[in-house]
Amino acid sequence: MEFIDLPQMIAARGTVRLPGSKSISNRVLLLAALAEGETEVRDLLASDDTARMLEALARLGITVTELGAGAWRIGGCAGRIPVKQAELFLGNAGTAFRPLTAALALAGGDYVLKGVARMHERPIGDLVDALCQLGADITYLGNTGYPPLQLKPAAIRSGGLVRVRGDVSSQFLTGLLMALPLTGVETTVEVVGELISKPYIEITLATMARFGVQVERQGWQRFTVPAAAQYVSPGVIYVEGDASSASYFLALGAIGGGPVRVEGVGRDSIQGDVRFAEALAQMGAVIAMGPNWIEASAPAGGLQGIRLDCNHIPDAAMTLATTALFAQGETRLDNIASWRVKETDRIAAMAKELGKLGVQVEEGADYLRIVPPAPGAALSAATIDTYDDHRMAMCFSLAAFGTPLRINDPGCTAKTFPDYFERFADVTEPAPVIAIDGPTASGKGTVSARVAAALGFHYLDSGALYRVTALAAQKAGIDWDDAAGVAQVAATLDVVFRAGSVLLDGEEVGEAIRTETISTGASRVAALPAVRAALLFRQRAFHRAPGLVGDGRDMGAVVFPKACLKVFLTASAQVRAERRYKQLLAAGQPADLALILADLEARDARDSQRSVAPLRQEADAVRLDTDALSIEAAVQQVLDWYAEAAKKRAISV
Repeated sequence: MEFIDLPQMIAARGTVRLPGSKSISNRVLLLAALAEGETEVRDLLASDDTARMLEALARLGITVTELGAGAWRIGGCAGRIPVKQAELFLGNAGTAFRPLTAALALAGGDYVLKGVARMHERPIGDLVDALCQLGADITYLGNTGYPPLQLKPAAIRSGGLVRVRGDVSSQFLTGLLMALPLTGVETTVEVVGELISKPYIEITLATMARFGVQVERQGWQRFTVPAAAQYVSPGVIYVEGDASSASYFLALGAIGGGPVRVEGVGRDSIQGDVRFAEALAQMGAVIAMGPNWIEASAPAGGLQGIRLDCNHIPDAAMTLATTALFAQGETRLDNIASWRVKETDRIAAMAKELGKLGVQVEEGADYLRIVPPAPGAALSAATIDTYDDHRMAMCFSLAAFGTPLRINDPGCTAKTFPDYFERFADVTEPAPVIAIDGPTASGKGTVSARVAAALGFHYLDSGALYRVTALAAQKAGIDWDDAAGVAQVAATLDVVFRAGSVLLDGEEVGEAIRTETISTGASRVAALPAVRAALLFRQRAFHRAPGLVGDGRDMGAVVFPKACLKVFLTASAQVRAERRYKQLLAAGQPADLALILADLEARDARDSQRSVAPLRQEADAVRLDTDALSIEAAVQQVLDWYAEAAKKRAISV
């Protein structure tokens, strides 16, 4: 599985131009297809969901032309779908599946609508029931109430009253309203129960109005589509930036200092999720807003937990769940039952993944309560599963302000924000890391530890991890060349590093891992790709604020390729052998200089020739030869280089 590893972040600032709104994009595409005349759609979101809609329209005979730079020309069919028989695959795009179901059920053709497995678990029965009240002929091809569906030509009843439930998904009402102009007669829709996600209905009504159809309404309970309503192209239409996507960056500003500005939505937006900014303001964030932009900064006294009815911001409310990790006091998000029928059961998924961070979470049928760690307590480093849900991946990126994270399947953000993690990197600053690589006995461990102490940074002795792995494999009776066996040991290590101490399964092993035998074992297991993969995130989990110094063989090449300073610390084999010889004698251990030299040369060859992460100086690393340098001089040189790097990168030293 693909993943992205995020270090702990220490600041956020900058400006992000938002991608187009998914909700608006797919509404505009469908109405442009149903309208009379050609429509040029600009700033369309490029995502999986819009790709599925564009593919479906093309299969239905709609002329779809890409103009470049996010612009498309859609040839409207004036309410008469050209292709009367087709099978459509719509992925997991609810904003395509639900409205197309309604439009095609009233269009008089024979259609099959399918999606991915999760789409077939998302309810659609209430929309089907409403359409059947109009005479539509719809058959479930799988489980009753769920896709896939078969739609057949039917005698559609003229006008009257149609009832639809409003407490499961607002997309049912949206699909129905958008399709009703195809009947050509006045029809009233009555909402049964409380209508959730009301802002999305506002988007629907506003978009229909842009195409010439004004819906009469009585509050949130009755909506009337007038007789002879017909969609007419507005000529050119622009898609607003995605307000739900704005929530992640506004939260970054509130958590990471800011200011972070999003462009593409603002005071004039028709999207209800812009009210996420109000929720942040309730938590204490400093919010500024213009007609087409919003900006957020952290409050001087820190964020405060809140209790909020989230019916008005159902998607953006997810972002509050991870923002709550950085607030004082608990946060409770109410009226979020609709989360359970989204791309995944988002209440259950959010509760499970928050729990991995060591956070207290209470999950209810329609609420989530989050109790952040006590002041001064750190979040646990964790691997976050995303359930093929774009919002899970983006929401949990915020947790990187509290701990290093691994986020599985980051590509799922393609549903709405394909380059999300690139934009995330543009406005965030990770804790600094100094990567010091070099051969055995070059002095990198001593230098690294002293540099870390001088800067107040964390220290990672990556070699110790491989030594502990070799020792643990030996204790378990696993041969060091057994890649699968050693990798399993590496993945389940119970190891704790403390100042001058290494604990394996609660036992002090600091001296045991420094013997020549275990040193040889460490070099052998380190050459196994499976072992290196198993230990990669364990090493990256050390990358915490205020900073890290890591030493090893592949710190700059593999583990921390974006380190702000990379040092290749080396010495001749003869000098290194003499240093090791003196260390062993001082420790009261027998030593043979010739054997030590031969062993070092053999290790150098093995480390530099291995297929995975061979020992070498990276092109962007500075070389530090310590043959003629004291430890103090070597430490000072690294500190001087870091001071220069910090000045260039505006890192606080």
